[in-house]
Amino acid sequence: MAFTPTVDETKCVGCEECVDVCPVEVFEMQDGKSVPVNAEECIGCESCVEVCEVDAITVEEN
Repeated sequence: MAFTPTVDETKCVGCEECVDVCPVEVFEMQDGKSVPVNAEECIGCESCVEVCEVDAITVEEN
């Protein structure tokens, strides 16, 4: 299965929680926002979704 993580940059507050919690290092901070730079590595655990207090992250199964 493949998964696609998406960050709504209009909601992202740059807390870096998703960067810290992701076990496969999908996210990276760029210009104060989280960016899924390694989206193809996403395993669909949704840890990032759970820690995002502003609901800026979604993970969809492809």
